[in-house]
Amino acid sequence: MKRLVILGGGTAGSIAANKLRAQLSASQLAITVVDRDDSHHYQPGYLFLPFGGYRAKQLVRSRQAQLRPGVAFVEADIDRVDADAAKVLLADGRELPYDYLIIATGVAPRPDLTPGMTGPGWGTSIHEFYTLDGARKLAEAIRLFRGGRVVVHLTDMPIKCPVAPLEFALLMDAWLTDHGIRERTELTYATVLDAAFTKPVASATLGSLFDERHINLETDFTVERVDGEAKQIISYDGRALPFDLLVTVPLNLGAEYVARSGLGDDLNLVPCDQHTMKAIGHDAIWVLGDAGTLATSKAGSVAHFSIDIFVDNFVAEFRGGSASHSFDGHSNCFVESGHGKAMLLDFNYDTQPYAGTFPLPAVGPFSLLKQTSINHLGKLAFRHLYWGFLIPGRPIPLPSAMSKLGKRIVPDPVPRPAAPRQRYTATLDVPTSGPRPAAPSGFTPPVTGPTTRVAGRDVKVDAEGFMTDYGQWDDAVGAGLAELVGQELTDEHWQAIRFLREDFPARGETATLRRASMGSGIDVKRLFELFPSKPAKKMAYIAGLPKPKGCV
Repeated sequence: MKRLVILGGGTAGSIAANKLRAQLSASQLAITVVDRDDSHHYQPGYLFLPFGGYRAKQLVRSRQAQLRPGVAFVEADIDRVDADAAKVLLADGRELPYDYLIIATGVAPRPDLTPGMTGPGWGTSIHEFYTLDGARKLAEAIRLFRGGRVVVHLTDMPIKCPVAPLEFALLMDAWLTDHGIRERTELTYATVLDAAFTKPVASATLGSLFDERHINLETDFTVERVDGEAKQIISYDGRALPFDLLVTVPLNLGAEYVARSGLGDDLNLVPCDQHTMKAIGHDAIWVLGDAGTLATSKAGSVAHFSIDIFVDNFVAEFRGGSASHSFDGHSNCFVESGHGKAMLLDFNYDTQPYAGTFPLPAVGPFSLLKQTSINHLGKLAFRHLYWGFLIPGRPIPLPSAMSKLGKRIVPDPVPRPAAPRQRYTATLDVPTSGPRPAAPSGFTPPVTGPTTRVAGRDVKVDAEGFMTDYGQWDDAVGAGLAELVGQELTDEHWQAIRFLREDFPARGETATLRRASMGSGIDVKRLFELFPSKPAKKMAYIAGLPKPKGCV
């Protein structure tokens, strides 16, 4: 009898265990799920809890109770994985040998890694909603809020549920409006990204919604520190955003045992194949859910669709066949916009979000890239689908691969120099002193057409000037690209650029600035000095890689 150990009893771990148990008997495959506690949380509910949409007890159930009979559950902390010996070492000294291993321990917020974030003001004027305790405390802070400056802040990508910060800003606007204090509140969304979202089509739609709601958008905001006493959040480029209430999404990291096991990258994410979820360099290890480096959303829908592919492949190989299924990065996300409406996004590795209907052509009932009350009801109904069908591994009639039936392509927004945003300033009943952020300096690569002449050759570029054929790059091309944008290159510059080049193949995406810093060993502040004016984009441009997005 073979042994499968699954590390993590959350969404991905539970679905995988239950689906495999339904297809392979206990006499064929022993399945053991390991987690530190017996509390399975419905994490999408954290978003609604601060606004009174859910009570905490509606969001937590027993992990063990969600597993099918014949799946063993071990409640313990994980010390490390010894991949060479094929065993998991638990913190209490026990060892679990395995023939197959699934890593599904996800990511968790780490506010302690941003200077000052957990200092003065933490839990009073500084909050997060990515944990149950944080969402509870934020609910009380919102209940007592009477006006002032609210900053919703995204520290870095990737994060689990990447649309949640956007949803929170929109729900906050709706809550303030419903309680008659919107005109006394200045609401700002500060993000490390260069737009509201990573997919241009969705970003344009959401950006327009922010304009309509008078939500200020601060882009390319890479936080250096939080000053809780002065109530400011400060970026590496010197911008300072004052706040009375800061709602932050901290840096998300994978589990610490991943680092101790030598299996992870700088964010404790396990590099994995983008289509099979198999850990790079480990034939007996798979990475499911948020724990790996899939270049798509860390979302429940991705866990669902990718696990369907994984299970089909695993069972086929287990029975002596071959893996024939490939995950396409399919993700769909409801985006709650407040006032009883929501949008729906549907995309994969290769496509922008489409317009149209989902899941059935013409029928829907859900509309893509459009705010509707049906979408809102669908988001609320997902909690029942989650507990009743998704986690037990029961069949859900949704295709794992993205379907284009009933959908239409929305053209990418035409790139143009960004016009200065009109900053909305509320009539505040609180002091208005304090530094106002300056607009970030721009970085616009030269675009001459479908190709750009560099180092004596024509290199293919996209509409924004970034190279599209990464195999055309070499040191001479890199030096030529740097010359085109007036960037001198020293050994330190090349150190950062070469890290990006080495890092890209394993991820299929360009490292964000913070990840580039951690991987290259060059401090973020120093990268701002080396590559003035949007360093992440400038490094990616010179390295001949796509513009960084950090996993949608």
